[in-house]
Amino acid sequence: MPLCRSLFLRLMSKATLIACLTSTLVVYGLPPGHVVAQDAATVAVERRGPVTAEQRAELYQTLEDHARFLDAQAVVVKTVAKLIGPTVVYIESDVSTPAGRNSTRHVEEAGSGVIIEQDDQYYVLTNRHVICNSSPEQIKINLADGRQIRPAKIWGDADTDIAVMRVSAPDLVAARLGDSNGTEVGDFVLAVGSPFGLTHSVTFGIVSAKGRRDLQLGDADVRFQDFLQTDASINPGNSGGPLVNLKGEIIGINSAIASNSGRNEGIGFAIPINMFMVVGRQLIERGKVTRAFLGVNLDGKFGPAMAAEIGLPFPVGARVTGITKGAPAESARLQVGDVILEFDRIPVEDDAHLVNLVGMTEVGKKVPLQIFRDRKTVNMDVVVGDRAGFERKE
Repeated sequence: MPLCRSLFLRLMSKATLIACLTSTLVVYGLPPGHVVAQDAATVAVERRGPVTAEQRAELYQTLEDHARFLDAQAVVVKTVAKLIGPTVVYIESDVSTPAGRNSTRHVEEAGSGVIIEQDDQYYVLTNRHVICNSSPEQIKINLADGRQIRPAKIWGDADTDIAVMRVSAPDLVAARLGDSNGTEVGDFVLAVGSPFGLTHSVTFGIVSAKGRRDLQLGDADVRFQDFLQTDASINPGNSGGPLVNLKGEIIGINSAIASNSGRNEGIGFAIPINMFMVVGRQLIERGKVTRAFLGVNLDGKFGPAMAAEIGLPFPVGARVTGITKGAPAESARLQVGDVILEFDRIPVEDDAHLVNLVGMTEVGKKVPLQIFRDRKTVNMDVVVGDRAGFERKE
């Protein structure tokens, strides 16, 4: 019986749950007597009337059999929690924030992080807002075994809210990195962190959606977004902690929640680990992030009417409304009115998606494009430039 079937039993009504478990017992060859006893138990439960001592005994016996089966399936979740637990850290930092003219104030910030290993060095992945404007001396990293260490070096990228800290200590345990590109809506996940300072809390849920962009994240100006959405409970203090699949691999770093109350309401967001590591590796290797530049203005209101007018069955891709002079787009002979359908062989969903794809591309890379022009598709290549150079010109 697949794990997903057993887990979904939580969501069923009492009668449906009993019926499903009864069929499970038959499939797995348990004695027929248990099924007969279950029928009697069902009647007793549904009537909500007096239950005899004999019926109670039958209920307890049936419940024990069903619980044993479900416990066997739950071993997967328990094993993931045991494996990921030693890799998760609780972070405390003294964050400096502006407080009027020529002054700052210090705020105690707390969050989570996870240890990974890269090229024989250990690093803690977290969110930039957890350690923003803090020096290594102002950051305390609390390990799962109770030890407290400080980072040797820290890096951060404001445009993605990503931060990496190099750490060193005996017997550190590193988590495994997964492939967030292979994650699908409906996959089961665990969120691990320290909500409200309650360290090493584990919550369970699914990936609710992918590719969440244009989110308003309070005061944070996160320019490049491609969040995974999850209903695994995330609260203040979970920021920077890992979102983990059932193979015990990190597929995201928990970053934000959508909430009217400031607490979990079943909508949390995580930075996909593939996106995180594109930025993280640059920070580790170069100390900064360089981003590619295409040089197009895009139509943020591209909708069904315009799509139909130019010959597309529905609005897909990113419609070009302007070309930056001297930019790679001009060199590739892109035109106003083109719709970019694919970038580097990845289907483009909308303008925000294209912005994110370009921003995560290596500077100087030759990228294949597929565009829609004059009611037909056209393929071309473009060598993306360095965004910093063009922003300076602007």
